[in-house]
Amino acid sequence: MNEQALHVVLGAGPAGTAIAAELAARGHRVRHVSRGEIPQVDDRVERLRADVGTVDGAIAATAGAAVIYHAVNVAYHLQVATLPGVTEAVIAAASHHGARLVVLDTLYPYGTADGEAITEQTPWAATTRKGKMRAQLDERYLEAHRRGEARTVLGRAADFFGPGVFNATLGGAFFPGAITGGPALAIGDITLPHSYSYIKDVARGLAALGTDDSGDGQVWHLPTNPAVPTADLHRVIASITGRELAIELITEPVAYGPFDEQFMSEFAEMFYQYQIPQNMVSTAFETTFGVRPTPMRQALEETVAWFQMALSSDENR
Repeated sequence: MNEQALHVVLGAGPAGTAIAAELAARGHRVRHVSRGEIPQVDDRVERLRADVGTVDGAIAATAGAAVIYHAVNVAYHLQVATLPGVTEAVIAAASHHGARLVVLDTLYPYGTADGEAITEQTPWAATTRKGKMRAQLDERYLEAHRRGEARTVLGRAADFFGPGVFNATLGGAFFPGAITGGPALAIGDITLPHSYSYIKDVARGLAALGTDDSGDGQVWHLPTNPAVPTADLHRVIASITGRELAIELITEPVAYGPFDEQFMSEFAEMFYQYQIPQNMVSTAFETTFGVRPTPMRQALEETVAWFQMALSSDENR
């Protein structure tokens, strides 16, 4: 019988998929759970299609777990209505199994507070529906830890980019155009510093939180390079691809590419993130856990290479 501790990853989006791959590469026993299709990232990973939106479903899907990684997301317009129920179900599952709970989180709770240097001490000043909702969920996770319901730790990330990341500002509406010379989406004021978290660093950070209990009961900023203007990243990407970018800039929340009218109408209240400086600082995490972000140029090179391969695969089908 395999007595190795079981790590259960909930959610098969870019983050959940990257976490499962990272844990498997470290030699952990991994179960990857999602209601929808689950990519095969490693033959050693057990895949289970299940709905963790109910207490019974979450408990069943995480049976035997020593650590649960919560990276579940839902369609943007359903988040306010759906995520609180998922939160309660996942906390109940962690409590039932006596498992540690590692939660992937966003910068939403901070609102517009101290965008020039967002640390774990920055006040939670959200004023939007989704920002307030995220803050309330985070308070619930921390309360669960304080009350002894579930040992919990939160890892916050900025905007994702990297292999497999499509629905992001540096994602499927940007990199294919950057590689082929077609239109590449940019949002807001690209002359302002903005934080972007490399998806592999997000996974490495959450794996560290899942295997080291010294951070329990706290919020941590996952390893992220210091913010620079998005326009600077565009120049780096242009130097990697050898192509001048054809940037299509949208300065208000209007539908574009994968971001349809329904999404953008919901995203409108969060558009401020691209109109102010946003510099998420991860020094505390890097010092405590010894995990530093991948150098930005290397991360962008790996991302470009992944999208080039994905485009080539699409063309050969």
